[in-house]
Formats: sequence, C-alpha cells, structure tokens
Amino acid sequence: MLKALIFDVDGTLADTERDGHRIAFNAAFAEAGLDWHWDEALYGELLAVTGGKERMRFYCERHVPAFLEQADADGRIKALHAAKTRHYLKLLAAGGIPLQPGVARLLRAAHGAGLRLGIATTTTPENVTALLPADLMALFETVGAGDTVANKKPAPDIYLWVLRELNLPPSACLAFEDSANGLKAALAAGLPTVVTESEYTREHDFAGALAVLSDLGEPDRPSVAQRGTLHGKDLVDLELLRIWHRDAIRQNL
Repeated sequence: MLKALIFDVDGTLADTERDGHRIAFNAAFAEAGLDWHWDEALYGELLAVTGGKERMRFYCERHVPAFLEQADADGRIKALHAAKTRHYLKLLAAGGIPLQPGVARLLRAAHGAGLRLGIATTTTPENVTALLPADLMALFETVGAGDTVANKKPAPDIYLWVLRELNLPPSACLAFEDSANGLKAALAAGLPTVVTESEYTREHDFAGALAVLSDLGEPDRPSVAQRGTLHGKDLVDLELLRIWHRDAIRQNL
C-alpha cells in the first residue's frame, strides 16, 4: 500500500536552477570580487554535480585550479556558498520562482488523504523553507536537506535517511525527481520514481522511471507524458499515483 511521497526540491517542486540558483551564484561571485560568471550553458554542465559547494569545487578544478591551491580554499568556498544562499533567499522573497504546475494541488490532496510527505534534497534547509509557502511546508513530516548526509545524489543516502525518519520501507513510497542524478539516487534506495522534467534535464537519461512527465498538471493545463502512461488522465492525482505504485510493486514481486 502506498503510504508516503518523497519529493526532491530544485527542478521538481519549482524550476529554480536557471533563474534562481545560477543568478545567486553569480551575485555571490561578484560580491566576492571574483570574475567567475556561470552562463546558462555552463551552468547546465555544472548541474552534473549535486550540491552547491561541490559544484563550485568542480568548477574550480576545471577552470581556476589555482583557487584550490590557497590555504583557505575550503573556507572561501563555504563563505561563497553562504553568500549564494543569502542572494537566493532574496530572489525567493521577491516571488520570482513559482511552484511547478500541480505541485501545491497534489501536496494538499495527498496530505488530506493521509499520505505522509517527505523531502530529499541537496539544497539547504533555508532554501526549502523559503521556497514553500508556510501552509505547504507544514505538510511535510520530515526534511532531508543540505548536509544531512555526507554523500550527495546520485548516492542514495539522503533517500535512505528520509526512509529511516519515516520508518517506512521503500516499497511503501513513491519518489519525485527531475534529474538523472536524482533518479539514480531514488532508484538506488529502492524507490519507485516519477520524473517531471525541468529546464536543464530534458535530455537526461531517465531509464527506470515509472513515468517521465512535463509536470504534474492542472485542470486547465494537462500534463504530458514523455514516457510511460497517464492511464487516460490529464493530470497526476492520487488514483494515478496508486496505479503506478501498484504496477511497480507487481513488477518487483
């Protein structure tokens, strides 16, 4: 029986990357007097690495290795990440990053039906609470975010942590992701997973997903299935989730 839904955040609950995190990273770099600039194409490449501090280190290794030779390189990366978070929270406060279609609708319906909700993300806890309105944030029973675990996606650690917090087996849950790394993490934790594509992930390999969708859909804005089937529906609702979950469990018997 389906008992819980576990959501990624960036790209899944909202398409935050191009016009949110990328802008905030560049603002932090400029503030620190660095001439680094991540344009849309470069940022798309950097998204292969999960975690903001890890992404900056990856960038330095390939473009400015001298930065990492400084004695305080780790401290500077940590400070840059804190500044980036501050700029990102300002962007969120300005209301410039709406939730993806169908997210608020599905969260309220799931909670109302007694399904438990969790978050498994590499973004910071502050980013999660700033993105979600307070009434939606209150629906989540557990939030695995930021440095809750040492190994970021595609390692399954954050999902395994959330499952332990919920005290549920993966077979009782569905995960929602938007990227190949996120999907790998969820599948490695044993979670059947639904993918909603985001700006930077449309060309990712989503083999193993229950379905790959444009979004969760709204009554006036149907969801489009890029892979898998909506079983005749125009949007993702609780009945469809239970169908997908039932089929996934049967396939694994």
